[in-house]
Amino acid sequence: MTDTPDPRTLADVEEQELLDTVLPRFATSDDVVIGPGDDTALLRVRTGQSLATTDTMVLGRDWLDEWSTGADVGHKLVVQNVADIAAMGGRCTALLVTLVASPRTPLAWVADFTGGVEAAAREAGTVVVGGDLSSAPDGVRMVSITALGELDDVRPVLRSGARPGDLVAVHGTLGRAAAGLLLLERGTPEKAPDLVLAQRRPSTSYEQGPLAARAGATAMLDISDGLLRDGGRIARASGVRLEFDPALLAADIAALAVAVGADARDCVLAGGEEHSLLATFPPGSVPADWRVIGAAAHGTGVTVGGEVPSRSGWDHFGSAKSD
Repeated sequence: MTDTPDPRTLADVEEQELLDTVLPRFATSDDVVIGPGDDTALLRVRTGQSLATTDTMVLGRDWLDEWSTGADVGHKLVVQNVADIAAMGGRCTALLVTLVASPRTPLAWVADFTGGVEAAAREAGTVVVGGDLSSAPDGVRMVSITALGELDDVRPVLRSGARPGDLVAVHGTLGRAAAGLLLLERGTPEKAPDLVLAQRRPSTSYEQGPLAARAGATAMLDISDGLLRDGGRIARASGVRLEFDPALLAADIAALAVAVGADARDCVLAGGEEHSLLATFPPGSVPADWRVIGAAAHGTGVTVGGEVPSRSGWDHFGSAKSD
């Protein structure tokens, strides 16, 4: 026997009723001194410093209800925030969640979104300590998370530390989320359900961020906008050129070609929303579970096989024109 979805919308409940339904679903931790319910949460900051980041998703721009459930959206929102904390070498300690939605938004969607956030936060070893609610015009729905974290006995790994001679390495997959999006756009998600799942619910090994920091990573970020665009961010901040070796990316491309054909190369090089970790390391210090895909050299920008690529990845304001 299955539960019948709540037929009501946000217009049918008061804010406090919604909070009383949502907040009890979230766990707590030893880092939380005061949790949700007061004007602010109070967190124990063990190291004396705190990492902070935020990401936003907008209906129609970052997801479609036809392709993603509320739980999918909640999961992805947690992953993209916690991955940012991991990419600094940090451990996520708390999340603040914001929902801005039309009163016509189904309560069932809000419950599903809450469940996705709760499950993904639990998987990430972190907790929700509060957030905000606001109404919006018809058709508008926006969610965001602010993630807080700490550095446990490691220095923050910035984008600006790569040096010529460093090796470029990745932990995780490349291009799978982009390939899944392509299949959804083509109306053929059944060709590779695993790739569609990677688009709807990306994953990353958060513990690899602190591990990379301890191993001596000189620069690091998570791949949110594409390997080339995010690699270019490291190159620009560090004043180096990142040279990607196509031979070391061939297996990634071949694995996706079965499902998306000739577009596999673009998925690997320019596909976003993967949230795998990309870092540079001095030779001899790349951790065992990371794989080398290139090197840093004197110069600027990024190259693939010695050539400057024509397409780099997602840009929130320029992609419609340039990519």
